[in-house]
Amino acid sequence: MNISKYSAGKKVQRLQYQSFEPTLINTNWHIDNDELNVLLSNANIKLGELNAFSQLIPDVDFFIKMHVLKEGTKSSRIEGTQTNIDEAVQKEEYIQPEKRDDWQEVQNYVQAMNEAIVNLEFLPISNRLLKQTHKTLLQGVRGTYKLPGEYRSSQNWIGGSSLADATFIPPHPDALDDYMADLENFLHNLNLPLPHLLKIGIIHYQFETIHPFLDGNGRIGRLLITLYLVSNKLLVKPTLYLSDFFEKNKEHYYDNLTNVRTKNNMVQWLKFFLEGVRSTAENSIQTFKDIIVLRQHCEHQIMTLGKKQLLAKQLLQYLYKEPITDAASISKELGINISTALRLVNDFIKLNIITELTGYKRNRVFAFENYLKLFR
Repeated sequence: MNISKYSAGKKVQRLQYQSFEPTLINTNWHIDNDELNVLLSNANIKLGELNAFSQLIPDVDFFIKMHVLKEGTKSSRIEGTQTNIDEAVQKEEYIQPEKRDDWQEVQNYVQAMNEAIVNLEFLPISNRLLKQTHKTLLQGVRGTYKLPGEYRSSQNWIGGSSLADATFIPPHPDALDDYMADLENFLHNLNLPLPHLLKIGIIHYQFETIHPFLDGNGRIGRLLITLYLVSNKLLVKPTLYLSDFFEKNKEHYYDNLTNVRTKNNMVQWLKFFLEGVRSTAENSIQTFKDIIVLRQHCEHQIMTLGKKQLLAKQLLQYLYKEPITDAASISKELGINISTALRLVNDFIKLNIITELTGYKRNRVFAFENYLKLFR
C-alpha cells in the first residue's frame, strides 16, 4: 500500500448511527513521500542521540522517574485532569481534598507505565499486556466502573453527549477482536520493511481509532508509544514521552488524527508524529544536560559542609527521587534522627539548594526548586 494513497476505512450504518470501521493495517506499506523520509531521518538521529546520552548519565533511573511523572501529568491533562508536576511529586496528604482524584489518576498512570516496562521483560506488547496496563490505569479512579482491563462490549463515542451528536463513533464492539488481533499482528510482523517510527505512528493512530476501551484510550495509546520504543530496543531506557508535545499542540494532535479518518491523510499525521519525536528527543537531551549541570553545582556546594558531606550527598540523591519532601521523610530515608535531619535541611536552605514552601514553623515542606523547574 502506498502511504500517500492510504484509505482509512468507511462508515457503516448501524441501527441509529454510523460507526467508523477502519482499514486493517497488517499489510505491506510503501513510503512514497520524500518529505516523510527526511523527517524520519531527523527523528531517528535525535532519538539515537537521546538513547546514547541516557546511557552515559550515572543513576539515570532517578531522573527517569521525573520524566514518567511529567508524562503522567501531561497525558492526564490532555484528558481533562488539572494536576501539575509540583502536585504530582507530592504525597497525597499534601494535596487539597478536591484535587486528590486528579492526583490519583496521575499516580495510576505512573504505576501503569512502570509495571508495563517491567512486564516487557517477560511479556511482549500484546492485547494481554494492554489489558493489564489498562486495569492498573483505572483502578480506584473515575473509570473504575468502565471495565478496567477489558475491551468494551458496548458502543462508545468521542465528542457530543450521545451517539446522536457524536464527533466520532469508533468501530462496533463486535469487530474489536479482529481489529485488535490485526494491530497485534502488525506490531510483531517482522516481514514488513517499515521503519519503527512510522510503524508506531500508524499503530498509535489505529489504536485511537479503534478505541477498544470504554475509558483511558488516549492514555494507553500514548503509553504504548514508549513501550514500543523500549521493546524494540530503540531506547535502552524509557526516556521519550510524547504527551508534552501532544498537550502543547493539542488541537493539531486531534485534527491530524481526525484528518486520517475523514481525508485519508496518513502522511500529514506521520509528519506531525515524527516532528513530535524529534522535538521531544531534543528537549529530553537538553533536560539531561541541565540535570548534569545542576548536579555538579549542588555537589560543589555541599563540599562546603565538611564532615556532613556524606549525609548531604545522600540527601541530594534522595531529592532527585522526591523533590518535594519534609524532615520526617528525610529522617526515615537517611536513617537519622529528626534533629539531624532538620539541621541538614537548614544547611541546604542556606546553600539555596531547597526552599521552604509553607511558611510554617512546624510541619514544613521543602522543594528542590531548581530541579522541578527542569520538568515544568
